[in-house]
Amino acid sequence: MAEPVTTQKIGWAAIKDARRSSRQVGPMTASRLASAGYGSVSQMDSFDEDASPPSAARTLLNVVVGKFFPNILLVFMPFGWASYHYQWGDNYVFWFNFLAMVPLASILGDFTEELALHTNQVVGGLINATFGNAVEVVVAIQGMQAGQIRVVQASMLGSVFSNLLLVLGCCFFFGGLKYKEQSYNATSAISNLSLLTLSSLALVLPTPFAEYYDIENSDVLMVSRIAACFLLAMYVQLLVFQLFTHSYLVEDDDDEEEPTMGFWTALGGLCGVTGLVSLYSDWLVSSIDGFTEESGISKTFVGLIILPVVGNAVEHITAVTVAMKNKMDLSMGVAVGSSAQVSLFVVPFIVIYGWVADIDMTLNFPPFEIMLYILAVVIVTNCVSNGKSNWLEGSLLITTYVMVAVGFWFEKVVSFR
Repeated sequence: MAEPVTTQKIGWAAIKDARRSSRQVGPMTASRLASAGYGSVSQMDSFDEDASPPSAARTLLNVVVGKFFPNILLVFMPFGWASYHYQWGDNYVFWFNFLAMVPLASILGDFTEELALHTNQVVGGLINATFGNAVEVVVAIQGMQAGQIRVVQASMLGSVFSNLLLVLGCCFFFGGLKYKEQSYNATSAISNLSLLTLSSLALVLPTPFAEYYDIENSDVLMVSRIAACFLLAMYVQLLVFQLFTHSYLVEDDDDEEEPTMGFWTALGGLCGVTGLVSLYSDWLVSSIDGFTEESGISKTFVGLIILPVVGNAVEHITAVTVAMKNKMDLSMGVAVGSSAQVSLFVVPFIVIYGWVADIDMTLNFPPFEIMLYILAVVIVTNCVSNGKSNWLEGSLLITTYVMVAVGFWFEKVVSFR
């Protein structure tokens, strides 16, 4: 029997729940570590809920080694450093730093959630909303400063495509293999998709004024910046809706979760990992030109298909896992809510950042990509409108993603002026 339909969360709230679900272990009690396969209570020094909290060093160690995947990929960090400083070649620099950033993104999410737990509902919500997409923002800023505007644009669309088509499709498909039919809150899903439709309007607005590769056109820049301001205003309204006027929609049904590390430990960890993400993303971005030349892969494909994996891998796996447990509202919130978060916050933020930093970042995307973006939103809207899912709909969305990826593999984009 399907579980009763619950209120589906939007944007950062869904991402926050996914992050909690993905933290299989971490700074936790001995009994929880034992149940996760990390030894018995006696092996973990027999501390329990009433015992004194673990030291900061032990807490940090649990965060780093608590999850086998993706934290096992931390072994690539020294290789990423060495490949850049000893000039092993752009192929090695790209892949080693790419693999190193996947666990860093996961750990950054853990520290963000821990810091938020030391605050109230409003401040915690703002922390989760701000740092929920920190990796995407950092990579985008590094790319803009390196002049990789095409890669930055493509990575923004790629995050939406991967969430809407690949992740949601996998949730429907693998959940449908276990359950003949699954139910979720269709009204909330449509609300998320309505926000994505609004963002597609912002992508269409600059199109009549200049070709996409003419990024210095003053009309395109002004229209893009004004549209970005409106998207950010819509995002602020969404936060007000979730944190103030309708806060009951995002409150946890379970007992309030207690932080497992101190405030300063969480803050220090957040700052430290953010610095590492900035460092490794800089090395990653610096290798893109050489990587695309050596491999023959286009910058568009790198941004749309490869880079989105860095910031979203853990949430993607979690969404599919909870879908197989028949928790479709959480899966829907992660897949569609993450897309809304990117389109309403990350995309306009980088346009405004470019404005402040005097970098010509616009919302004037190639028409082919805009058409696919709008078609993807339409296809997903048709699939989720009835509030029920099965494996065939999942296969449809996955097939759509593969077809989109094939199209981007062969897309020829004119170099920006």
